[in-house]
Amino acid sequence: MAASPSSVLENSSVLAGILKEKRCREHLQALKTFTAALQEEKNRDAVNEETFSSLFEFLSGLCDDLHSTSIEDQDQLSVSLQLIAESFRAQRNSCIQNPRNQNLLRRLGFIGVSVKILSFLLSSKADKRGDIFEPLRCGIQFLGNVAVGNQKCKDDIWQLSFPTLFLKLLAVADDKAVNYATMVLNTCLDEAKVEPLCEPQNIPVALRVMELCRSHPDLDWTILIATMHFFKSPTLVKRMYSGMPHLERVSLLELILAQLTEDPDRCGVHRDVASFLSDCFRKDCGDVLMLATDSASSEEVLLKAQTVTLQLDILCEMTSDLGQFMFLQDDADLLKMTVELLEQVHAIGKANSNVFSAAQNFSSSDEDSPSRSPVINFKAHLIRLIGNLCHGNASNQNKVRDLDGIPLILDNCNVDSNNPFLSEYLSLTVPNWTLAVITQWAILAIRNLLDKNQQNQEVVAALEPRGAAADCSAFRE
Repeated sequence: MAASPSSVLENSSVLAGILKEKRCREHLQALKTFTAALQEEKNRDAVNEETFSSLFEFLSGLCDDLHSTSIEDQDQLSVSLQLIAESFRAQRNSCIQNPRNQNLLRRLGFIGVSVKILSFLLSSKADKRGDIFEPLRCGIQFLGNVAVGNQKCKDDIWQLSFPTLFLKLLAVADDKAVNYATMVLNTCLDEAKVEPLCEPQNIPVALRVMELCRSHPDLDWTILIATMHFFKSPTLVKRMYSGMPHLERVSLLELILAQLTEDPDRCGVHRDVASFLSDCFRKDCGDVLMLATDSASSEEVLLKAQTVTLQLDILCEMTSDLGQFMFLQDDADLLKMTVELLEQVHAIGKANSNVFSAAQNFSSSDEDSPSRSPVINFKAHLIRLIGNLCHGNASNQNKVRDLDGIPLILDNCNVDSNNPFLSEYLSLTVPNWTLAVITQWAILAIRNLLDKNQQNQEVVAALEPRGAAADCSAFRE
């Protein structure tokens, strides 16, 4: 049977009574009864300020006990931790969909003393105890409930907890506590609070969130924090990226790519982030060429190459007619570098047998195929990016022609299992010349290069079909 408002008032008298006694294990049942009663909305509404004042005094006393009790007094510490956990539960329940109680608990000082207790639980005096996790979880849940929909409570929690307590909570060796902590962080964050994360002393909090995105992909709150808050701040993205090892950079880039591919219309990635990633691609793109050297098996080389391929994939998505990012078409250096990189990769692949050489391994099993290699689809996506940058842009069409990019793209139309997306064969007929067995991205790129561009059409029309070309020079003769 659910507790009635009158029974809540009775519990209030009990709470007032235990204030006069030494805190002990017998008080636990009174707290549990009060906590259970607060699960009912009518009981939450019936609790008066005097009752919460009694609970606050009790919690404050427990906080004092924690700081004064010797670490050797295991029994007393155990009792205090159990009573704290139950008090946190009562506070947590009292705030459920109840702005009045949220404001009342804030005014009485519950947020401050709760943060003080959580900080102690994470201190060197207590962090080795296995029984700190229950009060830790309940305390974090209280902060989450008191903050929901209440800006003043959010601001208080932020002021008292950022950055030190948040950073400690995100590093706790307890997945539930970490999950609750990311929930509180997400609840408190807003546009004004994201910018302080960019400061050198605060950036570890953002880096820890991104690390959790990789190491704990099941934590939904970390993904929300990154996509709904972090990616909207180009300054934060730049500073996080600069402070990350390559493994974390890969995780960040994968999240940005997912944002672009899964919900492009509601993508929160700032346009300045696109400019930053374009700059990174131009600076880092040479790293992918290391895959053709003896150091290709190095984990660092593979991670650097994977970073470059993800940068390329993101630029491909951004230039796929997403209006807010189409300014990248004006980046002449990006286009020039992409064509030159395609030429380098193509030449390396033809020089000898290596990862950039065209392969015919379509019958290989998934286990045998190099599907996880950064080289997979790399040339295809270089061609895709060139095509995207030339879509409806006469200046870029002309630049590709001047860079001899048209025959280069055509020379990359051979069947290649390292670019499996190219396996859907289509044909394109142009004046005096027919291209068969051409790939989808190459078709789109050639289409965009020839669209309303007579000079480019004439370049293709002047080419002579001679079968598989040894190198691009055959197309220039």
